[in-house]
Amino acid sequence: MSNVENTSSAEPESGDPATPVRKRPKPGERRVQILQALAAMLQQPGAERITTAALAARLDVSEAALYRHFASKAQMFEGLIEFIEQTVFSLINRIIEQEGPAADAASGIRQASKVVAMLMQFAEKNPGMTRVMVGDALVFENERLQQRMNQFFDKIESTLKQCLRGNGQATLSVSETPSADAQISASVLTAFAAGRLQRFARSGFRRLPSEHLEASLALIL
Repeated sequence: MSNVENTSSAEPESGDPATPVRKRPKPGERRVQILQALAAMLQQPGAERITTAALAARLDVSEAALYRHFASKAQMFEGLIEFIEQTVFSLINRIIEQEGPAADAASGIRQASKVVAMLMQFAEKNPGMTRVMVGDALVFENERLQQRMNQFFDKIESTLKQCLRGNGQATLSVSETPSADAQISASVLTAFAAGRLQRFARSGFRRLPSEHLEASLALIL
């Protein structure tokens, strides 16, 4: 998400040069601005629990104005989670479409590696979202938010398993249980990705998740 834009105008009303005119946001615009501000606050290293009062102050609006767009702070975090889900899985679908069905072990590994690399790149471009993904920003929030992020990583693991298993012919090694091999590798890859994201967030966004990524994936796969 881009930085929050100032929606006020410095143009005075006719006859009263001291009174600024505040433009009314377009439908849905204020909602987006609220989410952008929340993401930006989460991006600050070491940021503690974000209150609606602090969020309202950042936007120069009242807390009541926030609740006209979101019934609760949990709904604000759900808005960020929806952005994460829609963006990440849209990019995954694009990777799979471009690569096509994995016909062998090599193509399956290449596809899975691209999915993990995309996830790391998304985190680097959206540090605030990373704190949501790893759960740091959800510690004091509604439990259902963490459950939703758990489901997000379950879907990532399922996608990686499908990549590595391919159309049933792809195997990671000469094995009588290729499906089980794919499941194990997908689980390890998902744990590796989640660990990289967690390290990124807890290092104050200094340790990039893409650090030595290609060599790391080569060791795992």
